[in-house]
Amino acid sequence: MSQTSVVLKSRDFPRLLKEIQDPPEQLYIHGSLPQNTPSLAIVGTRKASREGIRIAEEFAEYFAAMGIAIISGLAMGIDTAAHKGSLNQGGVTVAVLGTNLEVIYPAANTKLAEKIVRGGGALISEYFSSELPHKSNFLRRNRIISGLSSAVLIVEAPQRSGSLATARFAAEQGREVFVVPGPIRDVNYAGSHDLIRDGAVLVSSPEQLAEDMGWRELRRSLRSADLQEDLGIDEELIIDALKKEGMPLRVDNIIELAKLEPRVASVALTALVIKGLIVEDTAGYKLK
Repeated sequence: MSQTSVVLKSRDFPRLLKEIQDPPEQLYIHGSLPQNTPSLAIVGTRKASREGIRIAEEFAEYFAAMGIAIISGLAMGIDTAAHKGSLNQGGVTVAVLGTNLEVIYPAANTKLAEKIVRGGGALISEYFSSELPHKSNFLRRNRIISGLSSAVLIVEAPQRSGSLATARFAAEQGREVFVVPGPIRDVNYAGSHDLIRDGAVLVSSPEQLAEDMGWRELRRSLRSADLQEDLGIDEELIIDALKKEGMPLRVDNIIELAKLEPRVASVALTALVIKGLIVEDTAGYKLK
């Protein structure tokens, strides 16, 4: 496997990772590390339920579509779901290994590791190719997962889950820790609930996490940019009117401000709702 390396003192060393208390002296990289982009770590149990896997994929897909890098550890269960969710949206994802880059663990994720690199992401490790795998390495690599990330999301963590160590490292590094709650008697969520009691932020949807991290505007601007070329002139006039007023508008107000015929305005409003750029509530239409 071809790889590059970057030392701690290098200008190319990840900025966020430089800030932690115990950064690796050197990183070995296969692929490309994302630069100057927000990043979210998504981690959890290896023995994940179907619901936990679905949730991890859903969050990863949501944030990958925003251009946010997804960081995880290539383990089975939640980690695998997070990487796959990002790839489903054509996003960039980074796998931090507890082994050297010549040893993909678990071996069942070898093809996934290849997809991560082909998708523009990276496999990274602090261990040289001659260093043998050791159980303690997987605990230490968790500080890199959190250290590379703007925030950490815990999905389905039992009380003895390694993801709790990632949460602890994140807290020490000043990263925000988010937790998806689960059934109170489900042992797979016992560690998750302990984190919430200790002050981690409970989230039940990607939108809540995006709001808390200030990423909603990023999603909105990216979506608007993606759809801009598809907007008709009438739709653009409505968007401009809503932006200018900065408040929900009723149909008659939109017709007046955008100077559109009622039928034309109705068609354009319907199209904008379908495209997800505006929503209608009791106060009228507003930007989403």
